[in-house]
Amino acid sequence: MTLLLLKPLRQSCRIVKIVYIILKFGLDRALFNFPLFSVFRGLVWLNPFYWQVRKQHLPRGERLRLALEALGPLFVKFGQILSTRYDVLPDDVVEALTKLQDQVQPFDSQIAIQTIEAELGGPISQFFDSFEKEAFASASISQVHAARLKTGEDVIIKVLRPQIKEAIAQDISILASLAHFFERISKAARRIHASGIVEEINRTLQNELDLVKEAANASQLRRQFAKESSLYIPRIYWELTRTKVLVMERIYGIAVGDIAALQQQGFSLLEVATVGIQSFYTQVFKNAFFHADMHPGNIFIAPHSQAHPCWILIDFGIVGTLSKEDQYYLAANFLAFIDRDYRRVAELHLESGWVPQNVRVDVLESAIRSVCEPIFELPQNQISMGQTLFRLIKIAREFKMEVMPELLLLQKTLVNVEGLARRLAPDINMWTIARPILEKWMKNKLGWRSLVSRFKEQLPTLNERLPEIPHLVFQALKNVTSKPNHSPLTPDSYQPARRTGWQGGLFLILGVGIGIGLTLLPHFHL
Repeated sequence: MTLLLLKPLRQSCRIVKIVYIILKFGLDRALFNFPLFSVFRGLVWLNPFYWQVRKQHLPRGERLRLALEALGPLFVKFGQILSTRYDVLPDDVVEALTKLQDQVQPFDSQIAIQTIEAELGGPISQFFDSFEKEAFASASISQVHAARLKTGEDVIIKVLRPQIKEAIAQDISILASLAHFFERISKAARRIHASGIVEEINRTLQNELDLVKEAANASQLRRQFAKESSLYIPRIYWELTRTKVLVMERIYGIAVGDIAALQQQGFSLLEVATVGIQSFYTQVFKNAFFHADMHPGNIFIAPHSQAHPCWILIDFGIVGTLSKEDQYYLAANFLAFIDRDYRRVAELHLESGWVPQNVRVDVLESAIRSVCEPIFELPQNQISMGQTLFRLIKIAREFKMEVMPELLLLQKTLVNVEGLARRLAPDINMWTIARPILEKWMKNKLGWRSLVSRFKEQLPTLNERLPEIPHLVFQALKNVTSKPNHSPLTPDSYQPARRTGWQGGLFLILGVGIGIGLTLLPHFHL
């Protein structure tokens, strides 16, 4: 009985704290902007913090950022995810949310040790030769300790915070209830799909709460770049990785933001920036699987790679994927934009479903031209592919089209990567780096080699169905030539059947010939 009462009591206390923070940072004024509550707008004067907030002259985005930070690390994570949703949030709010920091106090190292031992099923000395009790990194979801394996390798151990799942479930429940409430009273909340945003936040957080999923993300990226020298992904020790514990190779590198150290070690900053941009485009267009949290804290440069700089990535809780269709439309959009072919950009928006099909292509072309043409007035070394994608998505928003979260995640990551590259080399030209990669990808995907490759992929299925082709063709001819009993049988009624039967025979011959050709295709080396 006590446990049944404890949960609602905790949730009630949490709601009280949330209300207190809302009042403290003057966010109650946003509530009174809804038509249903507009008649109560005068109540804002009763807020004891009203005059204090007004005196500070803080914009709404800044007040929201401060409120999320005051609510704790989980709401900070919510704000970071919301900062990708400029398709549904005002630009000033998104800009403020991008400043959210995820730096929190570490939890007790003894709790971390207990979690590791419980997950691995034995004392920590059984698995590690040494273990550093003091955490050297701490975030809202987990913290990291250094250790050394019995075999001598240096590793890091990522450990989930205690009761983090329960805390997130409680806050998600409250956010979901608020979202449903506002959707009932506000057209704006329904338009931006507030409940859907909460579900997206929940999915992202649930992925980060399972360290096996993060390890799998790292393992896939490592496999995809195993033969590349430009990007290094640390090794995962699967035998020591569990849902709440991740053991990964410890890397030693120079922080990508430490420009002075890079210059002191003899690195070309332009080369470092170029390699980073190229490796990111490779992730997106070659692998369709990309690291989606590429801020400076997650990127290092291998110390002895001056001749050919190598980026090292860590923290794989957030990744993005793209379908083949979205890869094509994205690459084609970029190339058309580079060529100022706004008609093609408009057609691609329609073909991809980014805007409704009832939109006139000339109207969309005009909107794209008015938004994008000013970009070309900038020097080429100031043009950003990330900002280009931002403008393309913004046009889709203006035409009431919902944009996929994956595309928004890609845009935000691309902006981060380009911003980092420009910090390293202000004169870097993103277009000259991006264009060859995009053109090569389009050529590989649309060329004859790609066609042959797709045929080879389908060969097992075609070989399996090949013996059925004569029967299927015979059955189709039989169905076409047979007539219902009540139909009059006239000479004219036979003619279409004879033509169809002749065509069917031809198709039978062609089908068998193609099937035999496809069967022999693997024996030819193209």
